Amino acid sequence: MARMAAIYLAHLNPFTNTHRDIISLLLQRDYNVYIYPVRFLKNSKEINTRSFPFPYHIRKAMIESVFGNNKSVTVSADYSLVSPFVRYLPPLISPYSWILRNQILRNVREGKFITYTGDVAERITLSVFRLNPIKARRLAGSASAVKDLLYDQVISESSSNHSNDKHRPSEQNWRDKVPNGVADLINRHWHIVEKFARSSDSTLKVIGMKIPKDGFI
Repeated sequence: MARMAAIYLAHLNPFTNTHRDIISLLLQRDYNVYIYPVRFLKNSKEINTRSFPFPYHIRKAMIESVFGNNKSVTVSADYSLVSPFVRYLPPLISPYSWILRNQILRNVREGKFITYTGDVAERITLSVFRLNPIKARRLAGSASAVKDLLYDQVISESSSNHSNDKHRPSEQNWRDKVPNGVADLINRHWHIVEKFARSSDSTLKVIGMKIPKDGFI
């Protein structure tokens, strides 16, 4: 029997233990897994915000630090929205949202595929897009919670420095929520965490979707 593809569309910012567990589950079910970390592009340059701090190439490296040797896992940049992002709204009605759907599918080699989401609203949207979502439960642990811990560490370290306290604050358990290779990549790119910890979040939430303000219109 021919193997089916499993498509996983997500922010993965950063890649967490929960993301790893979802992909591992799909592999155990004998799917070829296609992972699509979303990108927002303006003038061919990726836009990052406090909600989306890590650019695609780092998120790809995060995934590969866990699954890099697995030939059943493909990481793709095809889940890319190009500014102005407003043209993808409202989903299902905008022709650009259907162009994006076809862009995602263009390199899937298998004749049959499913998509994975633990969110009921996302499952309905994926169904209307004819992306064949399977019923799945939402697993505990979110990238947002990890980002909050990362940013809290930056603020704590800054406060300790200002108070002349040379004791380095604990890493507040964020390391426990990401694979070891991902933790190493986060530390290697700590300047990104520091940059966005001190910035306001220039992200819009429109119809349940988080989208950068820069490039929206």
